Amino acid sequence: MLKLVAFDCDGVLFDSRQANIAFYNSILDQFGQPRLDAAATDFVHSHTVFGSLEYLFRHYPDLNAVLEYTRSLDYQPFIPMMVEEPHLREFLQFLRPRFTRALATNRTTTTGAVLKYHRLEDQFDLVISAQDVRHPKPHPESFWRILEFFALTPEQTIFIGDSRVDEEFARNAGVPLVAYRNPELQADFHLDSFADAPALITALAAGKSGCLEEKKVPNFLQKQETEYMNNSKAVKGERP
Repeated sequence: MLKLVAFDCDGVLFDSRQANIAFYNSILDQFGQPRLDAAATDFVHSHTVFGSLEYLFRHYPDLNAVLEYTRSLDYQPFIPMMVEEPHLREFLQFLRPRFTRALATNRTTTTGAVLKYHRLEDQFDLVISAQDVRHPKPHPESFWRILEFFALTPEQTIFIGDSRVDEEFARNAGVPLVAYRNPELQADFHLDSFADAPALITALAAGKSGCLEEKKVPNFLQKQETEYMNNSKAVKGERP
């Protein structure tokens, strides 16, 4: 039975594209680098700030200087540029109290400030940011932590995401993906508006069932992590 609905942040809770563009362009301007093009905009939309800066400044001689400047940069002016998705709040209220709600995002230190500004800090039972894990998305560690915290299995959950990183993240975690406003993703379900989300959740809750007992979750998570790491090493040509 469906028990938990997990969300990505950027592109799902918010249209944050303009905020991301303004934020990273301000850093690029500071170091005299070309502003974001379409490919770079797509990249920073779904990756961590460190991964994004590594990508944007891959030809720049002093990445440490860029990172130091970014740490000193106040993100607060960019938060109001993030626009809450229509019908999100109504959907979150629909989920309570029957379904647990979690957030898994590649944002780091800005996560709390973003949720607080938009008055969503009390809308999630658990928030996992890239700052809380060793391996950000698409590595499945964030979802493993969610499953472990609530003693659930993947079959009892869904993840709502909008990017290729989210697609890979859900696949790696073995969790059904609901693709939000992105028909190009390979997903179990597609959602164009949160206005349609209650009907989807109602249908899933009526038809989904878990296959593992809750007491077996820790062993399940350990097995999943071992299999993921072994598969990753195999892809890289390394021995498990």
